[in-house]
Amino acid sequence: MKERLLLQTAAIFAGFLIDFFVGDPYSIPHPVVGIGKWISFFDRKLRRGNSNPKDVGRGALTVVLVALISTGVPALVLELSWRLHPAAYFAVNAIMCWQILAARQLFREGKKVQRALEKGDTEGARAAVSMIVGRDTDVLDENGICRAAVETVAENASDGVIAPLFWTFLFGAAGGFFYKSINTMDSMLGYKNEKYLYFGRAAARTDDVVNYVPARLSAVLMIAACPLCRLDGKNARRIFRRDRYKHASPNSAQTESTVAGALGVRLAGDAVYGGVVKKKEFIGDPVREIEPYDITRAGRLMYVASALTLLLGLILRGAVILCF
Repeated sequence: MKERLLLQTAAIFAGFLIDFFVGDPYSIPHPVVGIGKWISFFDRKLRRGNSNPKDVGRGALTVVLVALISTGVPALVLELSWRLHPAAYFAVNAIMCWQILAARQLFREGKKVQRALEKGDTEGARAAVSMIVGRDTDVLDENGICRAAVETVAENASDGVIAPLFWTFLFGAAGGFFYKSINTMDSMLGYKNEKYLYFGRAAARTDDVVNYVPARLSAVLMIAACPLCRLDGKNARRIFRRDRYKHASPNSAQTESTVAGALGVRLAGDAVYGGVVKKKEFIGDPVREIEPYDITRAGRLMYVASALTLLLGLILRGAVILCF
């Protein structure tokens, strides 16, 4: 058991480093794509129609089935690799942990938006930001594009990096894939529209539950990371306390408020989805006008907070290993 825990912990560290230096190569199929296909399959087979109250139970069944498949398959592969050889177990674990994380990809996509804005290529920036946000981007001006990119980096610092790390440290790579399945179901089904109002309810509520602790941990670690990034930690803490619930989701504004305070900018506000304006409160104070380089600042804060998460996880895992 001790050897297995040690190899698993070393693999988490290795996976983090691979993601940091390599990211997600576009040429390699990603497991989340497979999770998405399972979600689409059960959506087609189980959802009865638009605005059908009976779809609440069918949506809950979808959550259970997709989570079981997404957790069970990696767990089986890991068990087989352990029986083959400890080195195989480490290698498979490291690859899985790498695929669970998305820090490099998030930073890379944000930089695309920033570079386009710095060149004055508004259309290119709209196209780039449309790849990482769900809102209508054709109505955004340069400031709106910049805000959308910073908000996405802020929110996904938790969803794409720190929360997966949290669940992976708790339950290994299979736990990380469990989290990714829930988060992916929320992104695909968790909409309060006619199509998914009932069918997607279980996915949205489950995502709220599994992200409750990681979202708050992410905010605290981002505040702690501010001095290391030469950002305003005191203001980040103040805005976090004031604005962390200014979002329809109980979790999304936790990191958005922290980043808004750290940068001294105002985020959120009304957004357009499918041609419909969705009213949102502002997060943060407009101490200054947002600028393209704030995307990099938010990305660096995400990276440092992620490194702190890794360090904390390694320390706690090390303590557990020493107890055996």
